[in-house]
Amino acid sequence: MLILTAVAAISGLATVLASLLVVANHWLHVEEDPRIDAVEDMLPHTNCGGCGYPGCRPFAEALVVGAVLPGKCTVSPPEEHVRIAAYLGVDVGAEEKQIARLACAGGSNVSRNHARYVGLESCAAAALVAGGGKGCFWGCLGLDDCEVSCTFDAIKMNRYHLPVVDEDLCTACGDCVTACPKDLFSLQPQSRKLWVACRSQEEGDEILEDCQVACTACARCAMDAATGQIEMRGNLPVIDYTRNHALTAVPTQRCPTGAIVWLDAKAGAVKGRAARKIIRQGVLPEAPTRTHQNHIDTREF
Repeated sequence: MLILTAVAAISGLATVLASLLVVANHWLHVEEDPRIDAVEDMLPHTNCGGCGYPGCRPFAEALVVGAVLPGKCTVSPPEEHVRIAAYLGVDVGAEEKQIARLACAGGSNVSRNHARYVGLESCAAAALVAGGGKGCFWGCLGLDDCEVSCTFDAIKMNRYHLPVVDEDLCTACGDCVTACPKDLFSLQPQSRKLWVACRSQEEGDEILEDCQVACTACARCAMDAATGQIEMRGNLPVIDYTRNHALTAVPTQRCPTGAIVWLDAKAGAVKGRAARKIIRQGVLPEAPTRTHQNHIDTREF
């Protein structure tokens, strides 16, 4: 009898709660704007996050309520921006394309390893073991974590085990920024042509024994730049892109290693006239030091 009473009570309570949910759904239900589905269908469905939203659906919702303009999407072609703008009756909007840039030029032909890493083929794994064995502690390890992380095939490793970004394919999703254990990638406006391709914190020519294209902190670029355009911080030149003056290639001209470059759409990274010429095509031999072993094998741990 007690069991039947309990069952009846629970059933009654469930019925009452279900009824309340039905009533609440009727009175509190908010109709979703059908334009959200239509706009989402016009988006690329890549969910890259380059627009600043976690996916195409949230971006479509923001477009419909007028919080953002179609041009904010970094993946859709211009004609799709126009189509969405026409559908919503808004401006297309202008958003400068952001791309991933690498602050390292130390490929295997110009940068030495002080130890041979043997283990999981991953920059993140190698970095945990004596920094990966590269002579320049801040340099790219070349084990393609960034290439693997890029779902848009915008990053390819070149013959010197250095990642190269295809600016046309890059969506500024930031996956490579997260994947690089050396923090060498950053998202930059495409218009920024003056670029420091180095992250070394060392000072003096000694670093050239490990990397022939490293910054030596000579500060010549800062001396030659417009007032306030470049300042030295932590033995590296830092460019102030907010200054209201035109960026030119002048600061690159006296750089002895080509660590600061001018990025040309056709010619690529252009070094100044004083930069030493790199002619070596093969891999630089290892050069053990007092602080590194010749061989780092993670299988021994």
